[in-house]
Amino acid sequence: MPWAYGYDDPILTRVSGPLGLVLGLLVLGVFAAGAAAADRDRFVARCASCHGSDAAGTEDGPSLIGVGPAMVDFQLRTGRMPLADPGVQPKRKPPAFDEAEIAGIVRYVTSLGPGGPSIPSVDPVSGDLSLGQSLFVANCAPCHGATANGGAVGRGALAPSLSLASSLEIAEAMVVGPGEMPVFAFEQHEVDSIVAFVEDLEHRPDRGGADIGGVGPVPEGFVAWGVGMGSCIAIVWLIGRRRREP
Repeated sequence: MPWAYGYDDPILTRVSGPLGLVLGLLVLGVFAAGAAAADRDRFVARCASCHGSDAAGTEDGPSLIGVGPAMVDFQLRTGRMPLADPGVQPKRKPPAFDEAEIAGIVRYVTSLGPGGPSIPSVDPVSGDLSLGQSLFVANCAPCHGATANGGAVGRGALAPSLSLASSLEIAEAMVVGPGEMPVFAFEQHEVDSIVAFVEDLEHRPDRGGADIGGVGPVPEGFVAWGVGMGSCIAIVWLIGRRRREP
């Protein structure tokens, strides 16, 4: 056995390459199968009560087959899913899963059937603030408000504030249309510009004083009117009281 002492054996050389490749593929397959099983188990444990163990839907939740990775990622990332009560409107809350767990559930649901939008890419730095403002005012402000602080959209539904939304979450919402929100077919530069404008709203300094949460000029006007009139009434009452005193 000369190869045992450092000599090359032509037969072993020809066999070791393919054999190593096969062993490597087997190891990867075992790990992939284990990861897929863990993804499915997590889905069954936290999501199947509403969507079914095969994600085909139940009376408490719709089918997830073909909804696409962006929808699943958005709902999990924003904490809207899983729901404690399937009869209430999903609201933003801290996510129930970490990044790796979210990615695993997205992989599992996506593997059940093709379709739906992919997770979008977004680069606010390359966006145009002027373009983002015009697009936001025309398409988003009617529900989310001029300052992106949310508002009522009718039929008991609310458009949430965007103050806590990340760049990715805003971009995902545009392509999946969660809740009452429609799906928008913006080009990449338009998406980047809208996200850039929303982020600018959150970090823009308010040079006009207290903004009472940035809810808009009309509520701020009512507050100013109320404070002003209340002060005037108080002053008149004090003056009148002093004149009545002996």
